[in-house]
Amino acid sequence: MSEKIATRAAYGEALVELGKQNDKVVVLDADLAHATMTVTFQKAFPDRHYNAGIAEANMVGMAAGLSTTGLVPFCSTFAMFAAGRAYEQIRNSIAYPKFNVKVAATHAGVSVGEDGGSHQCIEDIALMRVIPGMTVVVPADANEAREAVFALAEYEGPAYLRLARLATPVFEGDMVKPFVLGKAQCLREGKDAVVFACGLMVNESLEAAKLLAAEGIELTVVNVSTIKPIDAETVTKYASETGKVFTVEEHSVIGGLGDAVADVLMGKVHCGFHKIGVQDQFGQSGKAADVLREYGLTADQIAANIKAHL
Repeated sequence: MSEKIATRAAYGEALVELGKQNDKVVVLDADLAHATMTVTFQKAFPDRHYNAGIAEANMVGMAAGLSTTGLVPFCSTFAMFAAGRAYEQIRNSIAYPKFNVKVAATHAGVSVGEDGGSHQCIEDIALMRVIPGMTVVVPADANEAREAVFALAEYEGPAYLRLARLATPVFEGDMVKPFVLGKAQCLREGKDAVVFACGLMVNESLEAAKLLAAEGIELTVVNVSTIKPIDAETVTKYASETGKVFTVEEHSVIGGLGDAVADVLMGKVHCGFHKIGVQDQFGQSGKAADVLREYGLTADQIAANIKAHL
């Protein structure tokens, strides 16, 4: 792995690339363009960028309307304000009529850091998963975020793209896998257990696997970048092979990746199962690295947790 790039930064750059190729793409933001990085699209295509102001529900409604004219709207704000504040509009104005709107939510999870528990959205995957017909994507690095933007632009239907504030390593070499909507990717093979992870936790899980390998414990690490529809075939395959399953996510353990994986395996695969994520609690303010450690989401903590449950 080389440089660190935030998935939100990759999102902003990808929108400009996409905008050059597809004049149907428009971008909406809720007065946070510099933070969500849609400002790059705004500068490149000022006539195709709409600032709705601090009115997220209105923004979603605008995006829904624009989609009915054949445009492909990417609707951006912080995860707390998208999945949280505008939930009803996403449900009723986008998903219910099956409109072609992409909700790109940045600043998800506790790695938002200093903004604190009020802005650290740890419920958004659960909220979006439960909406009928909603596709949910959580890229693991900048490259995957870029590819996901292009894939979702081609996909017809409502989608939620979860992005991070924190800059994280960009995968290199064998870790680079082509993003395919609805497909999980195995990044490391091991015989002792499988770890299904998403977003920032994919890198942390890979680092945890390295730590455990030094102790003779070999983990399979699978990047589940599409939470819904989940790749049941891949999940079942690796769970069956190892018989010991761990899920790691920067999200509540209630309703997120862990529950999505459990839904696939329940009653079908006999295995040990343990979810690693934010327990039933809110986030809190602090440096991103410190907050991740507070919730047990660093590589060494993940490794220790897995070892304790093997």
